[in-house]
Amino acid sequence: MERMEKFLDNLPPMDLMRSEKMTLVQLIIPVETAHRAVSYLGELGLLQFRDLNAEKSPFQRTFVNQVKRCGEMSRKLRFFKDQISKAGLLSSVHPVVEPDVELEDLEIQLAEHEHELIEMNSNSEKLQQRYNELLEFKMVLQKAGGFLVSSNNHAVAEETELSENVYSNDDYVETSSLLEQEMRHADQSGLRFISGIICKSKALRFERMLFRATRGNMLFNQEPAGEEIMDPLSAEMVEKTVFVVFFSGEQARTKILKICEAFGANSYPVPEDISKQRQITREVLSRLSELETTLDAGVRHRNKALTSIGYHLTQWMSMVRREKAVYDTLNMLNFDVTKKCLVGEGWCPIFAKAQIQEALQQATFDSNSQVGVIFHVMDAFESPPTYFRTNHFTNAYQEIVDAYGVARYQEANPAVYTVITFPFLFAVMFGDWGHGICLLLGALVLIARESRLSTQKLGSFMEMLFGGRYVLLLMSLFSIYCGLIYNEFFSVPFHIFGGSAYKCRDATCSDAHSAGLIKFRDPYPFGVDPSWRGSRSELPFLNSLKMKLSILLGVAQMNLGIILSYFNARFFHDSLDIRYQFVPQMIFLNSLFGYLSLLIIIKWCTGSQADLYHVMIYMFLSPTDDLGENELFWGQRPLQIVLLLLALIAVPWMLFPKPFILKKLHSERFQGRTYGMLGSSEFDLDVEPDSSWQHQEEFNFSEVFVHQMIHSIEFVLGAVSNTASYLRLWALSLAHSELSTVFYEKVLLLAWGYDNIVIRLVGLAVFAFATAFILLMMETLSAFLHALRLHWVEFQNKFYHGDGYKFKPFSFALITEDDN
Repeated sequence: MERMEKFLDNLPPMDLMRSEKMTLVQLIIPVETAHRAVSYLGELGLLQFRDLNAEKSPFQRTFVNQVKRCGEMSRKLRFFKDQISKAGLLSSVHPVVEPDVELEDLEIQLAEHEHELIEMNSNSEKLQQRYNELLEFKMVLQKAGGFLVSSNNHAVAEETELSENVYSNDDYVETSSLLEQEMRHADQSGLRFISGIICKSKALRFERMLFRATRGNMLFNQEPAGEEIMDPLSAEMVEKTVFVVFFSGEQARTKILKICEAFGANSYPVPEDISKQRQITREVLSRLSELETTLDAGVRHRNKALTSIGYHLTQWMSMVRREKAVYDTLNMLNFDVTKKCLVGEGWCPIFAKAQIQEALQQATFDSNSQVGVIFHVMDAFESPPTYFRTNHFTNAYQEIVDAYGVARYQEANPAVYTVITFPFLFAVMFGDWGHGICLLLGALVLIARESRLSTQKLGSFMEMLFGGRYVLLLMSLFSIYCGLIYNEFFSVPFHIFGGSAYKCRDATCSDAHSAGLIKFRDPYPFGVDPSWRGSRSELPFLNSLKMKLSILLGVAQMNLGIILSYFNARFFHDSLDIRYQFVPQMIFLNSLFGYLSLLIIIKWCTGSQADLYHVMIYMFLSPTDDLGENELFWGQRPLQIVLLLLALIAVPWMLFPKPFILKKLHSERFQGRTYGMLGSSEFDLDVEPDSSWQHQEEFNFSEVFVHQMIHSIEFVLGAVSNTASYLRLWALSLAHSELSTVFYEKVLLLAWGYDNIVIRLVGLAVFAFATAFILLMMETLSAFLHALRLHWVEFQNKFYHGDGYKFKPFSFALITEDDN
C-alpha cells in the first residue's frame, strides 16, 4: 500500500486534472501609477480583483465621474455606428491604427463630430421635408388641373374661385402670393374647392368623414399621385392620392380644413387659370431641381464625414471600452489612510505572480513614479476561484462540465475524461459510419473556416455549433468507428473486412420458416457479420449485444467515478472518505453490477446458454439454490453468497461509522486532547485554520447523521437506477438503426422499384431530407442530450461537487461589445 502511495505521489501533475493553484494578493498602488498599472494588468489578464467597495452604490464610488464620461462617449459612438449603418456605409474592416489619444482629447473630438452630424441631420431633414412638399405640390398641380378643367365645362366661370387654403408652411408665401389677386376677386358666396394630397391608405376613411361632416353637400374627386413619396417620420416610401373637394359655404370650408389636418392631408392652392397653373408649375420644378442638387451635395458631405469617422470607429470603441473597464476596476479599490495610494486585493494563479510583478514594475517606470507598487501575498480566508488553462480543443469539453457546475477548488476535473467518454457514448447511440462521415464533413468545414468565423458575429445556433466544432469532430470520428463495429452505412451492411462467416441454409434467411444461418468459416474479423442483416435472428442478436454492451460501459464509467472520489479524498487528506465511502461503494457496486459484468464477459467467451436474468434474480431470492444449467463456472454459487453478504455489509459500513467518528473527534478536540484540523470533505475544507475551533463548536450530530444517511440511500438506489439508465445506449442505438432501415427500405428502395425517373428523384429527395433533418439533426441532438445526462448524473455524481466559482480575471480580451 505504501509503495502504491509513493508511486501515485511521484506521478507528474496533469494540467486539466486539478485547477491551477491560486493565491490571494494585495496591491498598494500610488495614485499617479494606478490607471497605467490597472491597464497593464488588463493586458495581461491574470488577476481577478475583489470588490472592496461592495457596500457602496455605483454613484458613491471614487471614479464615478470618469465612468459616466466613458458611458457618454459610448453613447456617441453607438450613435455614429447607427448613422453609418443607416447611410449604408460599412465601418473600415482594416481600421486606421493611430497612436493612442488621450481620453480628454477623444471626448472633445467625439463631441465635435456629434454636433456636426446632428446639425447636418437637422438641415437634411428640413430640406427633405421642403422637397417632399414641393413634390406633392407638383403632383397636385398636375392632377387637380384635370378636375378643374372638367368642372369648368359644367359651371359658370364667375361663380368659381380659387381655394382659400390655410397653407401649412410659411416658406411658400412667394408661391401662394401669385394666387392672392385671384382670391381677392373671388365671390365669397359661390362654389369653392380645396385641393390636396393624402396617404392612399387613409383616402377611403377621409372621404367618408367628409361626406358625414358636410351631410353629403360636397363632391369628392381623387386620383393616384403616380409616384411614391418618402415619409419623413418613418423614412419609408408611401403611396399617395391627390384629391379635390368641391363645396359651398364658409362653415363647410372650416370643417373640411379641420378634417384635412386630423387625417394628415396636406392642402395646396391651385389656380383655375391654366396659364397661372403652368407658371406655378415651372416655378415648382425649378425649385425642385435646386433642392435635389442641394440634397445630393448634403448627402455627399455627410457620407464623407461618416466615412472619416468609420475609419477610426473600431479603435475608438475599443479604447472607450477599455477605459471604462479600467475605471470600473479602479472603483473596486480603496484609498489608504494617506489618500495617496490605492489598495486592491485579488486572486491570481501562482504561476502568474512573476508576470504580474513585471507588469507593475513596467507601469511604475512608464509613469515616472518615485514610489513603486507594493505586491505581496495574503492569507486566504475563503475558497479560491477555479481556473483551468484550456485551449481551442479542450475548452468546449470544459464548458460542458461547467454547465453542470464549476469544479470546487482543486477537485478532480471530469473534463479530462469527458474529452473521450462523451463523444464515445454519443457514438454508441449514433453508430453509423455513413452518418458519421456527414458529421465529419460538417466539423471539418467549421474547423477549416475557424479563423474567419471566429471574427464574425454569428447567430445563436451557429455560434453554439462553431463553439462545439471539436466536440463534433470527435463525435463524428467515434460514430464512424462504432458504425464500422455495427456494420451500418445508412443502415446497409458491407463486406469491408472480408467475407461473411455464415451462409443461408435455404433461399432466404429472412424466411419465417427457415432454420437460419450456418457457420462455415472463421468469425468475421471486425464488427458485426453482414449476414445478420435481414436474418430472422437479427433483432434478438443485436438487442442482446447492445444491451450487454451498455451495461459493461455503464459499470466501467461508474467505477471510474468512484475511483476519482478516492483520488479527491486522498488529495484533500481525507482518510474518513476513503475508508467509509470509497471502499464500501466499490464493494457494493461491484458485488452486484460488477459481478453481472463478469457474467456477461464469461458468457461471451464460453458461448454458454445460461439465462443471466434468472441468475441475478435468484441471487437475491434463493442464493443457496442450485444453479443447474445456468451455472457458468465452478464455485459460482458460494461466490454469489459472499458477494451478496458483502453488498449487505457495505450499506451500514457507508451509513454508521463516519458520523460517530466525526462526533468522537469533535469531542476530543473540544476537551483539548488534540488540536489537529479535521480533514473532512463534509465540513468546509476551505475554512481558515483560525476559525476551525469556532466552526467545530457548532457541530450538529443529528444533521451529520441525516446527511450521511441520505448520501448512503442515494448511492444504493442510484447504483440500480444509474445502471438501468445506461440502457438508453441500447435503446437509442436501436432506434437510430431502425429509423435508418425504414427510410432506406420504405422510401429509397421503394422509389427505385419504379421505372420512372420522376418517382426515383422524388424518392431520393425524400430520403435525403429525412436523413438530413431527422437522422443528422434530430437524432444527433437526442444522442447529444442523452450523453450529456449520462455524464452529469450517472458519472459526475459519484465524485464531483461542482460548487466552486470561476476565475474571472480583469482582461481586455474578455471585454465584448455588449459591455458598452
